[in-house]
Order: sequence, then structure tokens, then C-alpha cells
Amino acid sequence: MAYIVAVNPAILASTGLARHDMVMTTIAGAVAGTLIMALWARLPIALAPAMSSNVLFAQVIVQQAHVRPTTAFTVVFFSGLCFTVLSLTRVRQKIIRGFPPAIILGIQIAIGAFIARIGLLSAGIAIPSPMGLSFAPLSHPSVVLALAGIFLCALLSVLRVPAALLLTIVILTLAGIFVPDASHHPITTIPAHIIDWPHYPTALLFPFDFHDFFNHLGLLLPITLYVLLSDFFDATGTMMSVTHRAGLSGTAEHPDLDHRAFASDGAASVVGAVLGTCTVSAYLESLAGAEAGGRTGLSALIVALLFALSCVFWPLLTCIPALATAPVLVLVGLGMLGALTRLPATLEESITPLFMLLIAVITGNFMLSLTCGMLLYTGVALVLRRFNRITPIIIGLDIAFICYMFLQSRL
Repeated sequence: MAYIVAVNPAILASTGLARHDMVMTTIAGAVAGTLIMALWARLPIALAPAMSSNVLFAQVIVQQAHVRPTTAFTVVFFSGLCFTVLSLTRVRQKIIRGFPPAIILGIQIAIGAFIARIGLLSAGIAIPSPMGLSFAPLSHPSVVLALAGIFLCALLSVLRVPAALLLTIVILTLAGIFVPDASHHPITTIPAHIIDWPHYPTALLFPFDFHDFFNHLGLLLPITLYVLLSDFFDATGTMMSVTHRAGLSGTAEHPDLDHRAFASDGAASVVGAVLGTCTVSAYLESLAGAEAGGRTGLSALIVALLFALSCVFWPLLTCIPALATAPVLVLVGLGMLGALTRLPATLEESITPLFMLLIAVITGNFMLSLTCGMLLYTGVALVLRRFNRITPIIIGLDIAFICYMFLQSRL
């Protein structure tokens, strides 16, 4: 999971936030979230700012919806509160059972494609062109290095090399010292110090703008629901996978996942927002701990302590270039696209998630992808007279997303 300390600040810095500040808040969010899971739920699940949520925060909420970072943190705060409340009630089970599997699948593969797209753009491999995007000239050394990094990351992952993602970042960062960028400067700038005393950005404690949030409630309410749904189902799938692998759920002794696990994930998002970072959620990389024998919160506690220790290396972490973290984005995105193997064989079942994938890849607008997917799902259900699929949850979401599209068109 250590790669997130380099990747998350690189993504969030695109919103105008200082990269050093984001290193500190990323570490703080990981420590706080993992400690909550370790001490309250007592499960071998580690948490950190989520790979999907940081892209949503930077690219969708701030850049596409033109929301200020302080207001975006408020969105994360409210979505985390809703997640926690849902986790402590029976509403969580009703939502999980009532939400369309096609939309859940569409969210996962669309986010995967969106993250991979961002990785190709930040690596400089994909560049804007009159046709949308095109492949960058291989005459640029930085493009060759980025492409080699993606191949390296893929090969190391296929060979199941431990810490493949982190190893790729280290190798590309070192290579960047000798390879020039488009401005003929080294891609990697060597820091003056490798370690230094951490300086937490106190200005990012409670970084909320409730006034602006409620002034633009019509625009931000669908986005808040969107962040909530994304985190809700991503965390659900992740925690069920890890606990099932560890024999802590899905068995005769432990048939269901403890509600404290979901409440811990929701509380971690609230605390993460208070600390000045994006949605903090459970990591699928926790499977490594489960496979190594982790069955209690002790393994999560060790992860939290190691994240805390990393804060003294912030000068070294801030020198990591975006090109070095880009292959990680591509590989994580491709990993999420692996959900395509669960695609239904029939057109009426598969058309919605595939359309969401197409919109996300072509437009780079994930919010629009989810909106179109929800409305298409409802339209297919109406045409096929499958009215039992149009639940109150679906109707409420359709209304919210129609309002969102209307507001976006007015903007």
C-alpha cells in the first residue's frame, strides 16, 4: 500500500493544493483510518485515501464541476457521515440488496477506465489532438521511459513480485534523474534532504466550507450521493473479499461481515476529511496480510505504525515525479477492468455497464458516465416492462442525476 503516499499527493496536487501538504494528510488519513479499523472492528484490513476517490475529488468534483477544494472536502465529510449512519442501521443491507448489479459493475469498470486514462495522460503517453487523444511521439525520452515503466509494472505484477507497484515508482524516479522532460530538465529533481521533521498543514484541519456547500446544494447533492455510492460499494466489495479470504465472513461460524467494519470505514472517511484528504477506504491490498496469516486487528495496527513512520521521509516522497506514479494508475485501472469477466452475456444486461465504460473513456467525465448509465438502466427496464427493477432507490437517483445534468447544462 505504500505507493499511495506518492500517488495520492500527485493526483490531489492538480487541484492547486500543495503536494507536500498532501503527503502529510495522506499519511495522517491512512494512520487514522487503519487505527479505527484495527482497534474498533479488530479486522486485518488497512485503510488509506482511496485510488478511485482521489481521482473523483481532483478530476470530477474540483476540475469538472468547478468546486473549490474546501467545498469538495465538505462533500467528502457529508458522504462519510451518511456512510457511517447507513452502516449502523439496516438501511445498508437494503441498499446493497436493492441496488442494480449492472450499475455496480458499471461503476467499477468505468472508474477503472477513468483511472487508467488519467495515468496515460499524466505519463505523457496520451496527448490531446483534434481527434481527442493520440499517442505521443516516441522521439521524446520521457514518453519512452513512461511506456517502459508501464511494461515493467505489468511484468512485475504478473510475476507476483512483492511490492511491484512501489518498486516501479522507485525505479522510474531514479531513472528520471538522468532522463530529460520536454523542457530539457531532469524529470526527477533531487531533494536537498532525504529525511526531515514532518510539518503538518494545520490550515487543512477541518477544511470545510459549509456555506458554499449549502449555497450550491442543487449541484453538490448528486455529487455527494455519487461519492457515497462509489465508496459504499467499493468498500463493501473490498471488505467482503478480505474477510472471506481470512475466513472471517462467508463461513458457517461468521456468515456476515460485522457492522463495525462498515462503520469503521465510514468513520475513517469523516476523520480523513477533517484531516484534509479525500475519502479514506479499505484497501484490497489487505489481502496480502490475510494471505500471510493476518486474522485480527494486529496486522492493521502494524500497517498504521509503518505509515506513521513514513512521515519523516516527506522530502524524498515529494521529489517523486508524476511520470513515476502513472504506471501505477494504469495498472490499478486495468485491475478494476478485470470485472469485465462478470459481464452478463445478454445485451439487455450488459449494455448499461458497457455504455458507462464507453462514456468514461471517451469523455473523461465519470459523473456523466454514471448519470447516463442510471438513465439507460431505467429506460431498458421500462421498455422490457420489468417494472419490479425500478425501485424507490432507482427513482430517487434518476431524479437526482437528471437535476445534475440540467444544472451542468446551465453552467
